[in-house]
Amino acid sequence: MQPGDTVAIVSPSGTPDPDRLRRGAERLEGLGLKVVLGPHALDRQELDYLAGSDAARAADLQAAWCDPDVSAVFCSRGGYGAARLLDLLDWDAMRAAGPKVLLGSSDITALHHTFGIELGVPTLHGPMPACDEMAGGQGPEPRGWEHFQAALFGTPQPVPGERVLSPGTAEGVLTGGNLSLLASMCGTRHHPSFDGKIVLLEDIGEEPYRIDRMLTQLLQAGAFTGVRGIALGSWVDCGDPYPVLRDRLLPLGVPILAGLPVGHGTPQLSVWLGALGVIDTESCSLSGQFRDEQQAR
Repeated sequence: MQPGDTVAIVSPSGTPDPDRLRRGAERLEGLGLKVVLGPHALDRQELDYLAGSDAARAADLQAAWCDPDVSAVFCSRGGYGAARLLDLLDWDAMRAAGPKVLLGSSDITALHHTFGIELGVPTLHGPMPACDEMAGGQGPEPRGWEHFQAALFGTPQPVPGERVLSPGTAEGVLTGGNLSLLASMCGTRHHPSFDGKIVLLEDIGEEPYRIDRMLTQLLQAGAFTGVRGIALGSWVDCGDPYPVLRDRLLPLGVPILAGLPVGHGTPQLSVWLGALGVIDTESCSLSGQFRDEQQAR
């Protein structure tokens, strides 16, 4: 992206706080971007964890993606609900609109994963406009804000890890995101596959036994078959997840880097999913290149 580009903010999951959304939009405008808000971005409905009806949320997302004046679609926040939209989107029309940037994290994993399958475009996993990392009252979190700008404007920086669970070097298209969302997609037509890829995993508020259950589900569903490496992000309010992560993932025999500040923690660094990534446990880092999955093949 470049200064002067237009960003559309939509709410495919939960309803954002209006004040936070306003602050986030102003900070994006401070980068020289033009910001427009989806018509239903602040809607609420009877199911109060959703930002309006499924039809309205899907219409906002599709209209923004198909608008030739829009260069990027930013999801206002996570929560729950993005997966409910997958069968309501006209993927042919969105494919015809050409590539642009999708930004989000957490529940937006459902969109990252499916945009990769249906549209074949890299998507940006990072801080969202109505969340504290971008819209905090004291300003954006400095390290994550700098890292986000670098990724958005084409010079992605490496993401440092804190520990190595399994040594080695791995290269492959980076995929994944929130563990709960990936497990929930098993058995659907958007079934996850990490074959030939590096998978990023993170979560929040999950007890270790639930992390075990979700990893076991993905393992038994064959999602990890052919995986080249694993990057483990933040595990906020998950107790000590490392015994179960080692137990479930070390038998795969691939490089595993852990403690990356990607996911729900602070700072929240940004990574391109659907683009080439490299795990290097000697430097304890995950680096990426803006090179899409088709080129990586």
